[in-house]
Amino acid sequence: NRRARRAPGLHERVSSVRYSLSMASISVAPIALVSTRSEPRKVPHGMWRSASPRAAFMRPRANADGGHPRPTRRNMIQAAGLGSIFPFGDKSSPANAKRSPVGGGGSGVTNEVVETVNGMRQRRLGGGDIVVSEFGLGTQRWGSADFNAPDEAMCHKFMDYAVLEKGVSMVDTAEQYPIPSDRGKPEGDTERIIGSWMKKDKSRREKLVIATKITSSSNVTKKNIRKDLEGSLTRLGTDYVDVYTLHWPARYTPQSNWGQSLMYHVEQEQAPWYKNAASFEEIAEAMGEMIAEGKLRGWGMCNDNAYGLTASCYAARAVGAPPPCVLQNDFSIINRRIEENGVTEASSPVHENVGFMAYNVLAGGVLTGKYLDVAAAVDNPQDPELAEKLLRDPRGRMDDYSWGKTLYRYRSGPAEVATRQYAALAEEAGMSLTEMSLRWCRQRAGVTTTLLGHTSMAQLEETLKYFDASVPKLPQDLMWAIDRVHMQNRLLIFSSDRVGADWEGSGEIGERIP
Repeated sequence: NRRARRAPGLHERVSSVRYSLSMASISVAPIALVSTRSEPRKVPHGMWRSASPRAAFMRPRANADGGHPRPTRRNMIQAAGLGSIFPFGDKSSPANAKRSPVGGGGSGVTNEVVETVNGMRQRRLGGGDIVVSEFGLGTQRWGSADFNAPDEAMCHKFMDYAVLEKGVSMVDTAEQYPIPSDRGKPEGDTERIIGSWMKKDKSRREKLVIATKITSSSNVTKKNIRKDLEGSLTRLGTDYVDVYTLHWPARYTPQSNWGQSLMYHVEQEQAPWYKNAASFEEIAEAMGEMIAEGKLRGWGMCNDNAYGLTASCYAARAVGAPPPCVLQNDFSIINRRIEENGVTEASSPVHENVGFMAYNVLAGGVLTGKYLDVAAAVDNPQDPELAEKLLRDPRGRMDDYSWGKTLYRYRSGPAEVATRQYAALAEEAGMSLTEMSLRWCRQRAGVTTTLLGHTSMAQLEETLKYFDASVPKLPQDLMWAIDRVHMQNRLLIFSSDRVGADWEGSGEIGERIP
């Protein structure tokens, strides 16, 4: 276990670290005083700071945009002479000696624009050489048993248009896709569909950045990471995957993909399916081996949080593996959680330098506005005739009984109030709610790429219009109006005005709340 790996006397060494760091910042202060001017100096990404002792720990290299280099904690660790405790601080340590230029361990700046291809900006994902389009194809329902799922022929048309004509490189999938699946459309079939498209022309593989996922919880072991990745490679018909992520954490965490669970319940750590969860070190070692063998370029996690991201980075350094290059999470104009719970801070180039892939950016279709005039089928109990009509002829997944129940969080009372306010702002600005929601997401500083699924070519063509490099950012007055709506309730999809007194700690789909 993790405790067994700790060096003797670590508590005393950490206390010494704190003292040494504080003394280091004092002792090197004169080095920074190359100028006594009090006016601010320019540093990367448009931020302004006054001259400070941190200047002594600036990277020697300049940023890609020619600006000043940025300060990092690793330089401070080196200057304080603490490399033996923190592997990343000592260039001669095994962790640094084995570090690969791929994934998150390189010298690039995550989210920076590297080039533009056919009108589509390409951004760096993490600190390595993985570069992705700022819009990515979401494939969860490709070839699924869903009522409006695109079949294999339509999926190929999506890729023909997006990849071959519009510069899209990012395709996100999973070994568990399609969802929902059945005997005729089994799990893994989405990867096969992507592979059959690539098989038509060998040059297509180099046009794609493929991210796929391992089914998580107790399935995540060092052995299964290898086995499942090799299964994905077979279905995709390729000898490497660009990005491999845990579909959700191996450990217990309430910040999952379903329902409104937010509170951490300590006793859940002892549940049988979590008690012996793979450690961060075991996962990092397995991913590092796959990278060393050339079967993988970078790795990360999905549906995780700032703790999981940072712990994974530190574990990778400790075992000499490349750190993760990406975190993928639910994110939209009605769910800014990652910006305000430490994820964007942790993944910043100043800290862990990890990319971010946003999904559910239209909140399961809610942010198209199509459920505002007539509520989703499952939200019409007082009008069973209307509900039955919508279930027979659904407008989208919210009119499907299963999806509608599962994704109820996007239609909570507070979420609906905000969605109506955002729709009014969009109308006033002369655009659709869909356009405003997508353009808002595209310009968030912490987002590398925005993933979105489609059921028709018309939907895909509309999306790609908003991600063309010629489309300007939303005006500042509109961004501020959006922020003012956000300030009324900052956790919309985790709020509810209809929790029953007799529910006894359960949410609407049986999940544990609060």
